[in-house]
Amino acid sequence: MSHKEHFLSLSQLNESDSFILFYSSQIVVRNEEILWSLEQIRDYLNDSADLILLQRDAGRAVIAVSLQQDISAILQAELNSLRSLLFYSDQEKFLLAGRASQLVNWYTNHRFCGTCGTQTVHHGNERSLVCDNCSLHFFPRISPCVIMLVTKGDKMLLARSASFKSDFYSCLAGFIEIGETPEETVHREVKEEVDLQVRNVRYISSQSWPFPSQLMLGFLAEYESGEIVPEPSEIADAKWFDMDSLPNVPSEKISVAGKLIRTFMDEVKKERAL
Repeated sequence: MSHKEHFLSLSQLNESDSFILFYSSQIVVRNEEILWSLEQIRDYLNDSADLILLQRDAGRAVIAVSLQQDISAILQAELNSLRSLLFYSDQEKFLLAGRASQLVNWYTNHRFCGTCGTQTVHHGNERSLVCDNCSLHFFPRISPCVIMLVTKGDKMLLARSASFKSDFYSCLAGFIEIGETPEETVHREVKEEVDLQVRNVRYISSQSWPFPSQLMLGFLAEYESGEIVPEPSEIADAKWFDMDSLPNVPSEKISVAGKLIRTFMDEVKKERAL
């Protein structure tokens, strides 16, 4: 991909290009289809349209478009949240939509310089926005987070969030603070959220998580000491669960939390088979 192609104009579009449409932070979807052709949307694009290139393969581009009007009814489609795409059968679409959503949000939130208020402009050679007055560059940002499955023998600690009224249990998680390593964040977050000490923190896997723009780093951590005391503003409930009697948990197909749970279960089964 040429650096100069990060932002496109109408004159650079081709009939073979595909578009992901956003309006008011929601995606235009029809029957689980999120990609639209130029022919379908040509009449609703103008010179002020924000066209952000996501990828180009064999001359075919996928472009994110932030619409100024809701055209979902015209397209016989509907506006869906990004989170609703989590359960689509085609996970590649969710990943693509997630990347598009993050770039659209970044571009929308940095139209003006945060220091002087001057309108930003596209950088000529990289994916960034520039304030010509302050010479500041604004690049897409991600927020690094840790997500950890605390284990104790054959059991795992799962928690229910205080933010959601459901019976859904998952791993503990939290944002990495300035000056911390991910492993230090694991120790701090476990202590803050359930008042436990852990040891043997071990990295397993990562996942881009576009709610709104996070990089989740997944760890296993062994229980060391303490009794579970949930932080009420964060955790509604937290318990030790046996792998044979799990509550409603994330799927490994869509979440690194599910992958952590599956990894631990596979390790326990392997140990039991020895």
